[in-house]
Amino acid sequence: MTKIEWTDVTWNPVAGCSVMSAGCTNCYAMKMAKRLEAMGVEKYRGLTKTVNGNAIWTGAIKEDHSALGAPLNWKKPKNIFVNSMSDLFHADVTESFIAEVWQVMGHTPHHNYQILTKRPDRMLEILSRNKHGVLPNVWLGTSVENSDVISRIDYLRDVPAAIRFISFEPLIGDVGHVNLTGIGWAIVGGESGHKARPMHPDWARSLRDQCKAASVPFFFKQWGAFAPVVEYPSGKHSMNKVGKKRAGRLLDGVEHNAFPEVPPCK
Repeated sequence: MTKIEWTDVTWNPVAGCSVMSAGCTNCYAMKMAKRLEAMGVEKYRGLTKTVNGNAIWTGAIKEDHSALGAPLNWKKPKNIFVNSMSDLFHADVTESFIAEVWQVMGHTPHHNYQILTKRPDRMLEILSRNKHGVLPNVWLGTSVENSDVISRIDYLRDVPAAIRFISFEPLIGDVGHVNLTGIGWAIVGGESGHKARPMHPDWARSLRDQCKAASVPFFFKQWGAFAPVVEYPSGKHSMNKVGKKRAGRLLDGVEHNAFPEVPPCK
């Protein structure tokens, strides 16, 4: 099981990653990998180093063949987030291993697989070769944390997929206008943790409104560590650090839980 609001369980056939952009700065997976190594979990040994007291990816990647069969044992349909502790399309994940992941997903059509990458250019390059085919139960997405990386969406749009989705998390800047053509789902969330950066409410509202205009299902995952506080009667707001639990998931008083049109496996 997992605490991630938009999925049921995580599946990690790959471990390890590299810092890619500003959204990686406070990556929870780096901290978790360090903790798992300290607990003696061999899979995570050597994946992080400590820099100024913080866990940072070393860039080492481990393909875990022993983890490949896990979904085959899950008989009840699930939404499965693939590689919450890595990126399946990292440059050092071999194409042959990606093909093995695809085979498992193809053999378990009762599950929905949600794959997020910060490297949609490599995802497009590999999947455009048509070796793996478009699986109806595989959703392919990219992470966009601010306008600096909005070009990732252009790569995603060309990826052959049943469902394409964008995770605007951690949303640390205004992304401006987003071309949502070909996009089937959007997730928005603020950053959590003691070093979290606040998400301005207007950034989230803009994406909510753009999704509504484009008929794209919108999922508001969390405010993160900071919650907006409205000052009356001026209507101005400030962001107060209150923690993820207290900040909650309401955007202008509404909980947004939309999923793609394909029925989620719940």
